[in-house]
Amino acid sequence: MQFLGRIGLILLWLAAPPLAFAAANKNDPYLLVMRGAGNVVLVVASIAIVILLLRKGRWRTIAGKLLVMLWCLPPVLMTAAHLKFEWRKHEVLGASAAEARQLGPHFMVGYSSFPEVARLAKQGLISGVYVTRHNIRGRTVEALQAEIAALQDIRRSAGRPPLIVAADQEGGIVGHLAPPLTKVPALATLAGLAPDDQQAKAQEFGRIHGRELAGLGVNLNLAPVLDLKPPARRNRLDFHTLIGQRAIATDPAVVSTIAGAYVRGLEESGVGATLKHFPGIGRVRTDTHHFSANLDTPVKELEASDWLPFREVLSHSRSALMVGHVTLTAVDPDRAASHSKRVVEGVLRQAWGYQGVVMTDDLVMGAIYQNDVCKAVVEAVNAGVDLLLVAYDGAQFYRVFACALDGARQGKLDAMMLHASAARLARGFSTEQARAASGVIRIVGTH
Repeated sequence: MQFLGRIGLILLWLAAPPLAFAAANKNDPYLLVMRGAGNVVLVVASIAIVILLLRKGRWRTIAGKLLVMLWCLPPVLMTAAHLKFEWRKHEVLGASAAEARQLGPHFMVGYSSFPEVARLAKQGLISGVYVTRHNIRGRTVEALQAEIAALQDIRRSAGRPPLIVAADQEGGIVGHLAPPLTKVPALATLAGLAPDDQQAKAQEFGRIHGRELAGLGVNLNLAPVLDLKPPARRNRLDFHTLIGQRAIATDPAVVSTIAGAYVRGLEESGVGATLKHFPGIGRVRTDTHHFSANLDTPVKELEASDWLPFREVLSHSRSALMVGHVTLTAVDPDRAASHSKRVVEGVLRQAWGYQGVVMTDDLVMGAIYQNDVCKAVVEAVNAGVDLLLVAYDGAQFYRVFACALDGARQGKLDAMMLHASAARLARGFSTEQARAASGVIRIVGTH
């Protein structure tokens, strides 16, 4: 028994520091699974261990005192983290009407709490919502449809433009609302067909997605993927991007044909497409969900291959464009493309003449969030990015919006860029507001 007691003490010494770290970082996206019941369990367990140590008389020795104090840390640190989150949330919700008008149109957020997102929508702190698996889990299509309609009613009652409602229905392994919506095969399955068959089937897939998403109230699909398929080798650092399974083909012409037809099918139902992930992640072996990544290919080579599908589909559609978190080293070696003015303003706006809607990939991804997220937010706005996406963990919206709010209050945001972006968003999302009010908005870009 004495031996077991010593083993127990050793385990308590070893367990206390990581649990204290987890408590202090309770709001980190990596600890999302611990929120709610997990946090309660951690606090209750910590208090129970402190009581047990005191009852065993461990307080009588110096080592025992240290151990008791160590196990007192998780509840204290978790309380501090919670108060910090609530204070930041209070600051964001207390933004003035002028600040909401200036910054709110540039944010799209994933959500799990309807009352919370309804408040953000009503105050004009967001212009869009992102719906995914947890919004439909355990619920009917009709229930989610009613919820989206209720959000649009809230916006209308507040005298605000309709919300952009986005989903991620690529087909294949990425179909976040399938089931209950129809599970469509990946567009990559069409690459081996004859060109006419590629177009027909891709357009059919787009029609299926468009019809079902529009019926749900979704008006923007974060698809298709236009990255070129990487070489057939395993990427040991790709845990979640899995671009080898999502990309359509290695041939830019095949990608253009299939993606263009898919977009046409989407647009027939009034659902906008989002081309992703510019400047291309097919050549990148690192997963930006977790790590920073470089795209070291020369621009001339990208223009002749990887970028051809983007330019082709943009020239024949009203698609939005998602910019990823890879660093295009030949253009801007110091920051990811998603917040690089040289990439967004220099390449997309000036060199390509694209004046449609540009959005970031999820800012909760490690390549951005684990670095200086506030710097990235300010730089993205100043680069001419129109929509900042907070998808995986909607609670991070308060941190991200606070970054923009602080930047605005310190005069760090480019007023001309904000004005130009507001004009693009108005062109992109106000053309069909009558249809949008019933759940359908088209993305309109000027090329």
